[in-house]
Amino acid sequence: MTSLRALLALNMKNQRRIAGLSQEKLAELVGASTHYIGMIEMERQFPSPEMLERIAAALDIDSPELFSMKTFPKESMKKFQGLVLTDIEHIINSRLNELEKNLPSGA
Repeated sequence: MTSLRALLALNMKNQRRIAGLSQEKLAELVGASTHYIGMIEMERQFPSPEMLERIAAALDIDSPELFSMKTFPKESMKKFQGLVLTDIEHIINSRLNELEKNLPSGA
């Protein structure tokens, strides 16, 4: 069985990514610190009911969706997959650039 903290953390992180929000932007929208948002997503903090409502509003979802075990709609999943692939591409390109800088001259 999944804990409420784990379910909240997973759904909040996924919905934040789908909405295209950073932890910093979400924190700004709900009047909290970036550290606090990160602690919720790492299951180390649990927000008050009022904060849950502000988070849900900022993510443009209903509060109960923060605790839903349903699968995400196909459209949302495709958007989320696109975000993940873009992140992976940036990481790979960054690493390749680092490796290229470290190559000996004339290689």
